[in-house]
Amino acid sequence: MSGERPSLKLLVSVPLAVVALDQATKLWVTARMELFESLPVVPGLFSITYVRNPGAAFGMFSDAHGLLRTGFLVAVSLAAVLLLTVFFLKSPHAERVSRLAAVLVMGGAIGNLIDRLRLGEVIDFLDVFVGRLHWPAFNLADSAITVGIGLFVLSAWRERGRERRAAEAPAAAPRPEDAP
Repeated sequence: MSGERPSLKLLVSVPLAVVALDQATKLWVTARMELFESLPVVPGLFSITYVRNPGAAFGMFSDAHGLLRTGFLVAVSLAAVLLLTVFFLKSPHAERVSRLAAVLVMGGAIGNLIDRLRLGEVIDFLDVFVGRLHWPAFNLADSAITVGIGLFVLSAWRERGRERRAAEAPAAAPRPEDAP
């Protein structure tokens, strides 16, 4: 059925899996590493480096006052989870890519929200770099958010292509039974 609503199983299982993996990896890092310790995985390209980010993506808002910053980022995370849940529940079953995108972003937001509520900052440890040029460290929750946003973009791009092709398609030829 094309009007069928998405299952609650997907709405719960994907974010739960993202949160479980995210929190498990963060617990592993904090249990085995000292803050700012770095373990090379691929020399000159990738390390596991334990850092904490009090701000949002790329350290945004990290200079803001602690309580104000944390309150704002918690509120944004909760709003995102609520909006993504509503989007998921209202999306037709056929919009699989968009629904997957929503639950990935939701799981990532919840994973980082747990850190903010528990620690007032987020644990990051995935360190990608070339020489001295480092991408800001990130975690599995950030990865789920990034993949989810990429899937949203892909879904929108595919939908735009379908609409363009439909608009460019020649009108259907009249059928003999429609002739006067």
